Amino acid sequence: MDEVTIYTDGACSGNPGKGGWGAILIYGDKKKEISGAMDETTNNQMELTAPIEALKLLKRPCYVKLYSDSAYVVNAFLQKWIDTWVKNGWKTADKKEVKNKELWMQLYEFTKIHTVKWIKVKGHSDNVYNNRCDELATSAIKKLST
Repeated sequence: MDEVTIYTDGACSGNPGKGGWGAILIYGDKKKEISGAMDETTNNQMELTAPIEALKLLKRPCYVKLYSDSAYVVNAFLQKWIDTWVKNGWKTADKKEVKNKELWMQLYEFTKIHTVKWIKVKGHSDNVYNNRCDELATSAIKKLST
């Protein structure tokens, strides 16, 4: 199974507001940067969109090390919240609809195709790839305004 490393980040100017996401895919000595933006979104939606868009690019099942500074995204998998949501029909423990359900469902489907190891990184620190993803996300937001 091929091994791919992915770094992701999302950003929002206002929350909700204009949002952007960025990702870097690393396979061997190859690196690919991707990004995008939306006019009306939230930070959490952008944090979810980044790994979805990155995983969409993988052409076959892979072992993925996925780095994110989003506790929201990483903890949903590491702390098994998503397993509970799926079991409860995409409802939280207090029987409310899971926020951003459609995005969570997409991301969950990719975890059935790929073996994903979720790794939390500290945001806005010394991680070069995480910082670059932040730049990609914020640049994408700026492009919306031009």
